[in-house]
Amino acid sequence: MSRRHKVLDDTDKRIIEILQKNCSLSLEQVANDLKVPKATLHYRIRRLEEKGIIEGYHAKINPAKVGKDFVTITFVHTKYGPDYFKKLGNRLAQVKGVVAVYFIFGEIDFVVITRSDNTRDFLEKMEEIQKMDGIVSTSTQIVAGVFKEDGGIELESSLKKATDQNSRRSLKRPIA
Repeated sequence: MSRRHKVLDDTDKRIIEILQKNCSLSLEQVANDLKVPKATLHYRIRRLEEKGIIEGYHAKINPAKVGKDFVTITFVHTKYGPDYFKKLGNRLAQVKGVVAVYFIFGEIDFVVITRSDNTRDFLEKMEEIQKMDGIVSTSTQIVAGVFKEDGGIELESSLKKATDQNSRRSLKRPIA
């Protein structure tokens, strides 16, 4: 395990798990759940924010209810050049409706995920992308259905590991 990951002890991991599920809980509710003083919780959350581990707090929005259920995955091939991936990656990320940009190794340079109102809205995004200097070609897939979409990061605390192990042990007991 790298030194960077050692900054998270079980309490930090549990704080992150709880806040990812419901970031609107009060400090008192989270402190009670974790059985730690409210001041300790406040300090730990502030430390996680200062270290950049917690980057913000967000409401989870249902895309279909706000008319953003036209999802596409676009593969982008670019020209190689000095720092091209940083420049193009940042420009791609600025396109309205782009929800994710991934720089990848292989024949394709970027994967761009968008959410749009409809085909016309998406085509406007594509036109903006295809006009960028350095873009060689794009190939787009339209998402027909979303089965899971979760921005949360799974962190397994030793408490959860122990609970899972106890569950597995109880399943292995013979039935009398």
